[in-house]
Amino acid sequence: MYMKRLRNSSPSAPLTGSGGEVRTGQWSVPAVQARYVEYARMISGEISVPPAPREHVEGNVRWVYPIMQSVIEGIEHDDKACIALGLDFIEEDGRFPFGKVLKSNTARALRRATLKPDQAERVRERIAKLFLAGQIPHEFREYAKLLRHVGLGKWWPIIEQHTMLTNPYVKRYYEYFRAVQMESNRIASE
Repeated sequence: MYMKRLRNSSPSAPLTGSGGEVRTGQWSVPAVQARYVEYARMISGEISVPPAPREHVEGNVRWVYPIMQSVIEGIEHDDKACIALGLDFIEEDGRFPFGKVLKSNTARALRRATLKPDQAERVRERIAKLFLAGQIPHEFREYAKLLRHVGLGKWWPIIEQHTMLTNPYVKRYYEYFRAVQMESNRIASE
């Protein structure tokens, strides 16, 4: 459980980011909730309660959990709009408070979710492009497991041909992906 602690804030104060400033942009609470409603309308036509950050108040101290924690819980319950938000989140390059943990947890939840073929392809493309660029962030371990779950698809020949093996982290994941592909080929041939 990760949360931000806000000193001297009342329970009715606006949700804030680190340092007390109000967070804006596409990952602010109102923006995530608006995109949730939009995705829910597009996917099912039904709108349930949008995700909201959990809060805890003790006296004049208020802790606010990141809204993505609520989205991750929605993914775990196979909420299609939350799955769409989770895919957007792992495709985001920006930095976030607790971003490494939240992105890892998002990838782990997506691994257990029911993804459509186009969503699985988004996962493949995002992770393969990160890998080929030599970007192996902290959350890549969970990304690699997610890629194993959805399969490498058309990306394996590209990975096999264009991987720069000078980076030890890239080399480690290349060996992992090669083993995944060999296992996939073995199963397909049976």
